[in-house]
Amino acid sequence: MKKTFVLLTTLIALMTISCSNEGGSASRENPLLAEWTTPLGVPPFDQIELDDYMPAFKAAMKAHKEEIKAIINNPEEPTWENTILALDNAGELLGRVSNCFFLVAEADTNEQMQKIQIKVSPMLSAHSDEIMMNPELFKRVKKVYLGRKNAGLDEYQLRLLEKTYKSFERSGANLSEADQKELAEINQKLSEAGVQYAKNLLAANAEFEMVLEADQLNGLPQSVRTAAKEAAEAKGYEGKYLFDLSKPSMIPFLTYSKERDLRERLYTGYLTKCNLDDKNDNKEVINTLLALRTRRANLLGFDTHAQFVLDDVMAKTPEAVYELLDGIWGPALETAKKELEDMKKLAKSDLGDAPFQSWDWWFYAEKLRKQRYSLDEMSIRQYFSLDNVRLGVFGLCNRLYGITFSPAKVPVYNPECSAYQVFDADGTTLGVVIFDFHPRPSKGFGAWCGSYVDMSIKDGKRVTPVVTVVCNFPRPVGKAPSLLSIDDVETFFHEFGHALHNLFAQVPYKGLSGVERDFVELPSQIMENWAMEPELLKTYAIHYQNGSVIPNHLIKRIQKSALFNQGFMTTELLAASLSDLDIHNLAVTEPIDINAFERKVLNEQRGLIEEIAPRYRYTYFSHIFDGGYSSGYYSYIWAEVLDKDAYQAFVETGNLFDRETAARFRTLLEMGGMKDGMSLYRDFRGADPSRDALMISRGFITPEEAAAPEEK
Repeated sequence: MKKTFVLLTTLIALMTISCSNEGGSASRENPLLAEWTTPLGVPPFDQIELDDYMPAFKAAMKAHKEEIKAIINNPEEPTWENTILALDNAGELLGRVSNCFFLVAEADTNEQMQKIQIKVSPMLSAHSDEIMMNPELFKRVKKVYLGRKNAGLDEYQLRLLEKTYKSFERSGANLSEADQKELAEINQKLSEAGVQYAKNLLAANAEFEMVLEADQLNGLPQSVRTAAKEAAEAKGYEGKYLFDLSKPSMIPFLTYSKERDLRERLYTGYLTKCNLDDKNDNKEVINTLLALRTRRANLLGFDTHAQFVLDDVMAKTPEAVYELLDGIWGPALETAKKELEDMKKLAKSDLGDAPFQSWDWWFYAEKLRKQRYSLDEMSIRQYFSLDNVRLGVFGLCNRLYGITFSPAKVPVYNPECSAYQVFDADGTTLGVVIFDFHPRPSKGFGAWCGSYVDMSIKDGKRVTPVVTVVCNFPRPVGKAPSLLSIDDVETFFHEFGHALHNLFAQVPYKGLSGVERDFVELPSQIMENWAMEPELLKTYAIHYQNGSVIPNHLIKRIQKSALFNQGFMTTELLAASLSDLDIHNLAVTEPIDINAFERKVLNEQRGLIEEIAPRYRYTYFSHIFDGGYSSGYYSYIWAEVLDKDAYQAFVETGNLFDRETAARFRTLLEMGGMKDGMSLYRDFRGADPSRDALMISRGFITPEEAAAPEEK
């Protein structure tokens, strides 16, 4: 997008800055502020130093303020072009610096980066509030908004105007001066508390270590042992075996270890993270966040934080979310109880009269899976080397959309990263994707996708996005490559769906790039549907040792086992979704007992069985306390209603790789937030989504039950 003259002149003055006050070299050109001449427009990671970030933030905020000042001081009457479009174009430099810093801080942090994050987060919050609560700026925005019907705006100009106006309202622009001051203070404190929560969690994850001797590895496959030995050696524990709370370390141990006391020790470490009344405890931080979020909601006209958040997404109200979650909770929990009874029978000879516990679930589920389907996860992994799965993801994208991938030599923030240039079917460059696959102490847990460079239109040309996919897949062990579980495979497909959403974007205005949070998981989750389809499996599920294609009998076993343990997995997911919504739909003004509240809403009120813990407990529920998903973790199951129904559009053609259907879905991806999510979905599907496909996919109803007419 075109930038104002003020930005250009300001940048000229700021390109070369003195970093001496920040610990850097005097008069050194800051690569974050200079024009990026790197291949394919990726950030100049090989030039950026830690001391560059804070000066870059300050310079970018100053440039942004000058842009806003120019809009306010424009002597002409407010118009869509000189106010709304100018505002949309403002802040490009700050966005670029912020994307670079925060994405690296999540994937490859250190103590110095954490200190910068603690310092800069409240600065950015204050900077945003200064703009969004500026009365003169809002006066111009409001004047354009009130005259919108006679302004001759097209559909997308009008949508940008309406979204801009609403963002000012939700940021407190209509509040009194005193309330605005209080809101600004709340936002700063929220930012500080969120950073502290994340810092405590990172420290707790790093500090937990279960160091074992060789005679404590009973039941563990050789690959798991080798990985644990290499992890121990990296920490200086020669001749030992190290397990931690990362999923690639914890889940295999819970699945295969015959040492029940050690399974308990490891899973208890996971369930009690940041909940031990020590320096990393997050309970007080959570209460601070809850009280601040409640007060902010009250200032903005809502009773609870959940009401405030959901007013701006597809769901609109907590009641709509509860209707979805409660409708699935009963069938999921009943299925989980049946699964538990089957495992108890299997475990009887081992446990005797001892009660079945949550740390037993993975172990006996794996035993039961082998018994029923002759399906051994470790043998399946042999067909899912990371490189082959990557080729499978690329192959699917080519079959659906005609796009291709080529390794790219570009700067990366960590030597473990790899990059690919993405080409459209006509040979033009769609963008760049940077992969970061393996866990390390400096990386957060889980998997995510983000953009270092967002797609935009600048001087009439499309700026190609630079996208990153970050995972925590098992590292190569010995001579074996990284071997993925079925869940890992689906995670890869999932995150690359987010990447496609970014790569395909064709949005004319920055303010129309984002979609509703409960819509954003549709592009990712639909990709998972193809991962285990036989026709695609045959193209990428190749044994890493002998090169054989996955055999038909194994594919059939995978398909037959698709509904196995769905009760547990769904209940675990729903429990986390409900606990998120429950605590944020509470008007918290005084500290509450976090653990007692969780037990009350899940175990006492909804009957969650003791053998299943929520996927995330409050003290380490990063998604909702420092990850932007507060009152929104339900989005995964909400979007699954959409993705399962959308996948049926391909099924109904008789060709799961139908190019015409894929082209229509690509249109949905390209449009970003140019329409509301439900309108985009209806444009693609021709109807509202049905919940039936989700319920069938999880085994809670049969296709025949779904087709049966409802009883009146």
